[in-house]
Amino acid sequence: PARDAGGRERTAPYGAPVSGRATAEPSVWPLTPPGEEEDELPPAARRYGAPATPPRRMPRWLWRLLVGGLALACSAAVIGAVVVTVLNRAERVPPTVIHDQVAGVAYTLPPEWREGVVAPVSGFTTVAARGDSATVMARPGDPVDPPGLRSEVIDLSDLYARLLLHGDKVEVLDDRAVTVGGRPGHTRAVRAEYSDVVNEPAFMRVTLLTRSDGGSTVLLGLAHPDQPRSRAEIEGLMWGAR
Repeated sequence: PARDAGGRERTAPYGAPVSGRATAEPSVWPLTPPGEEEDELPPAARRYGAPATPPRRMPRWLWRLLVGGLALACSAAVIGAVVVTVLNRAERVPPTVIHDQVAGVAYTLPPEWREGVVAPVSGFTTVAARGDSATVMARPGDPVDPPGLRSEVIDLSDLYARLLLHGDKVEVLDDRAVTVGGRPGHTRAVRAEYSDVVNEPAFMRVTLLTRSDGGSTVLLGLAHPDQPRSRAEIEGLMWGAR
């Protein structure tokens, strides 16, 4: 214990010995949180906290890839809309109807068929075709009574088979009476085959219809090569004649 010159122990104010007092009182409000050194943070950080790490920027190559993908998607959407619009307009276009005043018949063309300028066979007044695959022609015929329709059609089909088909073998596929647009008639279909390996089989249908003025109308359909689609389109055209 500390003593004065007279040998008495010195005391602090209020009677507390000097040796019993703490040398330093701990701070009630610490300036820095525990575990942090004050000199490691700037003054603003002590008040508002440590600054947050800025977010990482997107790589430039990835940004370009995203922009390119978005542009491609927009282009595809625009092209798709244009295609749909064109198809809708094409569906709304009315089919072509050929009015043959000389032959006394009108017939509607299937899709992809076009009217020709001059028929490839003399005597026919109108012609329509789908490329080089299928053709239908019309012409006026001689006056014929209903009982004589079949014999007349047989003669016509034999004639055009020799002139147009030149088949090594000709097979009759159909031979019957028909009524088209309220007009009695007769139809005959044949299929020509060839012995060589170059020419594919061909199809031909001849339909003869009566007219109210006493005449007749001849419809001739040809398909080369012989395909179900061509047959169906030729027959649909003929059965829809009026």
